[in-house]
Amino acid sequence: MQNSVLAQNKQEKAILETFKNKEVVVYKTIDSQDLIMTIFYPESQKMTPNNPWMLHVHGGGWAGGSQYNVLKKAYLQTLRALLDNGVVCATIEYRKARGNYTAYDAVVDAKDATRFLLKHADEYKLDTENYGVWGGSAGGHLSLVTALGNNSDFEGDPELSGFYPKFKCVAAYFPFTSCVNPEIRPGSIFEDETLFVRLLGAPLAEKPELAVLLSPTEFLNKKSPPILLIHGDKDTTLPIINSTYMMEVANEKNADVELLTIKNAEHSFNGSNISPSIEELNDYATQFILSHLK
Repeated sequence: MQNSVLAQNKQEKAILETFKNKEVVVYKTIDSQDLIMTIFYPESQKMTPNNPWMLHVHGGGWAGGSQYNVLKKAYLQTLRALLDNGVVCATIEYRKARGNYTAYDAVVDAKDATRFLLKHADEYKLDTENYGVWGGSAGGHLSLVTALGNNSDFEGDPELSGFYPKFKCVAAYFPFTSCVNPEIRPGSIFEDETLFVRLLGAPLAEKPELAVLLSPTEFLNKKSPPILLIHGDKDTTLPIINSTYMMEVANEKNADVELLTIKNAEHSFNGSNISPSIEELNDYATQFILSHLK
């Protein structure tokens, strides 16, 4: 177990240093690579023997980004507010979609991170029932698949078998929601389909079964955990049709999904005069999460 937290840059390091109660933990080792998570704890007086918790899965196009994306403006205020309300938060590394790895491996890792925390719940003072997952962009997609995908389809580290993640809620910001619906691709990074080679490890036509497994909308049903989607209406990276389409499927399947549309917002909620504001959308996400975990 490591006690030091290594940040990616000076700005992140400065923000990280404002969090006094944290630790870095190796949650699995695969192909001689240690995968780590950083666990942020509430102040000691707000801790109980069994605390609700949230797992953060970072974005970055499936091949980039870092666990410290959770310190960006889209998430930081929510992170602080959750900690203030007694919710433990963990943010994870995962195998990125490069070389022999695909987005499937990233989901296995996110599932394994959850299994690890369930296995060590007593040590980290975690509730084994009240927990959720959140993330944005690629991390929003991975969060949705992690929560909705069948555990048996994403088996990972044998040492973590016997633990079956069942999330109480999901918050996904500007996510990719379907590999199999061509209608959501125009005007996005998936328009010419080349990005599927990164996501799936091969062209879309060669991996139809994996494409289904990595399509959150395919697994929605009336027993799915409550999902909050937040999406900017000016997003040209992953346009808002990703979220409106998920809403359509949710309505057909009686799944509990809601969409908060951010006007004038581009990807990552960039843009001027966005409405609701960054502060307001962070507060909305916080209240959604707390309503399902507390």
